[in-house]
Amino acid sequence: MVCCDCIIECIRVKIVTWLLFFLVSIAVRVSVRFFTSLRELTGKREETLEFSGKERVTVGLVLERLGKRYGKDFVDYVFDQKTGEVKGFLQFLVNGRSASTLSGLDTPLRDGDVLAIIPPVGGG
Repeated sequence: MVCCDCIIECIRVKIVTWLLFFLVSIAVRVSVRFFTSLRELTGKREETLEFSGKERVTVGLVLERLGKRYGKDFVDYVFDQKTGEVKGFLQFLVNGRSASTLSGLDTPLRDGDVLAIIPPVGGG
């Protein structure tokens, strides 16, 4: 006969295992909005990227993913060829707040966040 403590422990282990699996497998979806030149370059106004729950999603990681997706033209537009740094004329807004006032490229993104990449706009 199996004791009650063994059954309770078995159930507890199964619940903890299920919760860990569930938490790790949750996807993080980030919407990226493109403006002006980047809209022309990507051919899109907005795109949703999906990351596994295991990744630490940041503005920088999103830019890396977009660089892989859109290739050399995107990379050349966003990153300085010599330094590899993001070009200073670009603005990044996370849910309407400037990433530069948060943690810059290390700003963490959560499921449902919106990242707007805004090139300079000229007028005349």
